[in-house]
Amino acid sequence: MITPAFELTQDLDFLTIIIRVPYARASEFDVYFEGEDFKFYAKPYFLRLTLPGRIVEDGREKASYNTDEGTFTIRLPKEVPGQYFEGLDMLTSLLAPKKSRSAKPLVEEIAASAELSEEEEEEEFDWEIEQTPYEESSESTPPLQHPYGFGNLRSGVFQRLQDELSDVIDIKDPDQTPADERRRRRLEAEAAKFEPDHYLADFFEDEAIQHVLKYKPWWVDAHKKLTALQRESHQEHDTHTFVVFSEEEREQLRKFTNKSYLLDKRSRHHVYLGLIDILLAYCYEICINEGDKNVESSWNIRKLSATLCWLESFTCIHDVLVSFGRRVLCYPLYRHFGLVTRAFSDTVMILQLGKAAVLKCLLDVHKIFRESDPAYILNDLFITDYCIWIQKIKSKKLAALSESLQKTTLTKSHMGLELEELEAAAVLVQEEENALKAAGTVSKQQLLSSESETSDSEESSSTSSSETEGSDSDEQESSTSEDGEINSFQGTLEEERTAPLIDCNGLRQGTNTSALGVSDGTAEASLQSVSLPRKLIEELEMQMHSAMRLSEQPEGLATVSCVSQEQAENPVPKPDRFSEDAAGKGSFLEVSSKPNPLLFLCSTNEDED
Repeated sequence: MITPAFELTQDLDFLTIIIRVPYARASEFDVYFEGEDFKFYAKPYFLRLTLPGRIVEDGREKASYNTDEGTFTIRLPKEVPGQYFEGLDMLTSLLAPKKSRSAKPLVEEIAASAELSEEEEEEEFDWEIEQTPYEESSESTPPLQHPYGFGNLRSGVFQRLQDELSDVIDIKDPDQTPADERRRRRLEAEAAKFEPDHYLADFFEDEAIQHVLKYKPWWVDAHKKLTALQRESHQEHDTHTFVVFSEEEREQLRKFTNKSYLLDKRSRHHVYLGLIDILLAYCYEICINEGDKNVESSWNIRKLSATLCWLESFTCIHDVLVSFGRRVLCYPLYRHFGLVTRAFSDTVMILQLGKAAVLKCLLDVHKIFRESDPAYILNDLFITDYCIWIQKIKSKKLAALSESLQKTTLTKSHMGLELEELEAAAVLVQEEENALKAAGTVSKQQLLSSESETSDSEESSSTSSSETEGSDSDEQESSTSEDGEINSFQGTLEEERTAPLIDCNGLRQGTNTSALGVSDGTAEASLQSVSLPRKLIEELEMQMHSAMRLSEQPEGLATVSCVSQEQAENPVPKPDRFSEDAAGKGSFLEVSSKPNPLLFLCSTNEDED
């Protein structure tokens, strides 16, 4: 027989069951319902459901068949109008028979039923109570084997799966490692893995992290709608309205085998706390990838959950949060405390939405692990059992769990990684760097201003230098003209010195033409020596003194004639233009810049004549 796809909805007075039976004969089907039992048969399909409430046959029931879609729609009246049927989307639990049968002895099944009923009758449970570490009993487990998995019900699994062990969990040889030793090794591994540089990099450069924190998964909108309805009417509402299962998820629920779990009080605590741990890791994965799946999704979930990675058995909610926070700051790509608090708030929302939302998340985790080659072992150890178990618990348990989780506080100091000290030290270093940068900026500005002032002064100096150069050029021109005049004057002096003195009648007294001939050797020697013979200088000085004495006489003409006669009687050796030095080489005679008074006297006589 084939179990068909089905779906249940409800209103105040009716329960509606939609059954999809393609290729079935619509004319040959049977429906039976009474109290909490419902049976449907249409060859080759058979469906048996155990309903969460009672239905009644009073003539208002109705059935219809859609040939295009191949679906039966059956409306059944509720025995108590207005009664709320809880868990209509928990398909695996609905498929279970009213009295479960198993291969285990009947006495254990009865004890399990009594234990479950006792659990449900508990009004309150203090989730914050510190539990004592679980001590494995040698009577219930084989020697040297310690249990793990859902409710610590499995052992010896990894002895047969040594090849896949390192790719799935971090602990080595879990069957021979007790719970306390696993916890100690986990804390040591986390402390060794923590990288302060990576954490501080994500702390200061968090643009990408702030971007992913803005993502809103489906449970955010569902929680807003549920909260709004609860404020309007203070009644319970079916979360099926807000949590919708896909056809693939429904098919997976139908494939699950219904089971009964014999859990004592301590094991139930481990199961609830492990559920929080798995949901936290799943919320982190959904947040950083913004709802998409990739090849790292399986690694992220199992690495961040100590329940999955280290087979940890927690004893209180605070330990779960601390473990998750430490692993977020040690292993994934984004290591930011804001992601820890975001996953924390998302997990609270999921638990407040009820077991339908929790089941949808677990089904997604189951799919991720199913598509990852080594991680499928975790489905067999944990996720499949969680998907079946969550359908059977009461919603008030999840509500109490979410309330206790919401009251739990988690700070950076709880991580045990000295995060606050690292951040304070990094802030101080950053402030010092900013101060140095500011000082460098100020000095750079001062340097630029000084350079600008220097350039301005250079421009002004260049302007003044250009003006100076202009004035220098003018001076050079004037000096050049003056030099020309001086040179021409000196040439005149030389001509006068070489020429004979003129008497009063204008006649020359003598000539000396030997001074006009200059040889090449004499010209080269004149460039090397420009000093005058001492004797010639003394004679010139004597002539100047005598001329000064004669010029003091009242009669100018007589003075000139006397001077001429005296010169005729005592001829003074005429200064040659060239003089011979000790080596016998000629040199130019340096003409003094002082004017010769004798020449002025002669010129005066000529002018008078």
